[in-house]
Amino acid sequence: MTTDVEATANLHETLRELRTTAQGAHSGRAAHKLTGGPDSHLTQTVIAMTAGTTLAEHENPGEATLLVLEGAVRLEAGDESWEGRNGDLLSVPDARHSLDALLDSAVLLTAVKRV
Repeated sequence: MTTDVEATANLHETLRELRTTAQGAHSGRAAHKLTGGPDSHLTQTVIAMTAGTTLAEHENPGEATLLVLEGAVRLEAGDESWEGRNGDLLSVPDARHSLDALLDSAVLLTAVKRV
């Protein structure tokens, strides 16, 4: 399995770095893949977003969940939406969807690519 960070990566340290990067980024967000790669079906990515930032509508490449690490987010797909706060686990629908940061937020996206 290919990984993009060392096996001993610390999530709290990664979050701290991503928060700083997101705050300074024009897009208001930053992401770092913890596990996964071209030869892996499973990926885990930490995404930090400043309040008011949106990840525009995009396709779902496979089964996925979002664990809200901090803050508050809204996941939208069509006419449906789900809100999550610290500690909430949201299932990503198998449809085009978007993600809005209601507060400065960080999520852990876990996805399994379709085979």
